[in-house]
Amino acid sequence: MERTVLVTGASKGIGQAIAYKLSQDGFTIAVHYHSDKQGALDTQVTIEKLGGKARLIQFDVSNHSQCQQTIEQDIALNGAYYGVVNNAGIIRDGAFPALTENDWKDVIHTDLDSFYNVLHPCIMPMIGLRRGGRIIVISSVSGIAGNRGQVNYSAAKAGVIGASKALALELAKRKITVNCIAPGLIDTGILDMEPIALQEAMKMIPLKRMGQVEEVAGLASYLMSDLAGYITRQVISINGGMI
Repeated sequence: MERTVLVTGASKGIGQAIAYKLSQDGFTIAVHYHSDKQGALDTQVTIEKLGGKARLIQFDVSNHSQCQQTIEQDIALNGAYYGVVNNAGIIRDGAFPALTENDWKDVIHTDLDSFYNVLHPCIMPMIGLRRGGRIIVISSVSGIAGNRGQVNYSAAKAGVIGASKALALELAKRKITVNCIAPGLIDTGILDMEPIALQEAMKMIPLKRMGQVEEVAGLASYLMSDLAGYITRQVISINGGMI
């Protein structure tokens, strides 16, 4: 029976790599994007060239009504999702005294509020399938340890960890697992760091390299699989030993 996974932020980076990997695992992928339609199309085309199935879905994860309406329409047309990878997010780095109100609000609305906005309309249809399910939330090493210049981002990513652990308790009896992946420094091809900052970050990583998006996708693949049915309410770090 066909199983569909919604991957938010699947037009590039970690989300795109996860979409590719899960499609190779046999899942149909709902490829989400907000503004990067070309990137999402590239994801879809690549999946289909490799023999997988994908469709596009567009909404702003920070907009509750837009998320609800679009997701409900997609489910009505195509059926409930077996899994969701809540990946889409933004960064607005800066020292705390220099953070503007918008720097704070934009990150919280996108990175934390999206937990509710995206997952809430998915849950009851997922329960209704009576087939279990998988929810993966992408957090960050910043959400575990905090990071200089990322008070807003650290707050949001710590928030989704707490929300995921609570939701895991609620959904366990339905055989729906909820876990967080907390990446460290990952080479997405668009790393926006000053060379000195990157050099300092590398000193904190025992493996002395950045992670690859495919490595994060491999972890997501396992957590989405049937083999991971006894793993829930966990935060799994993938950071080269940084913490």
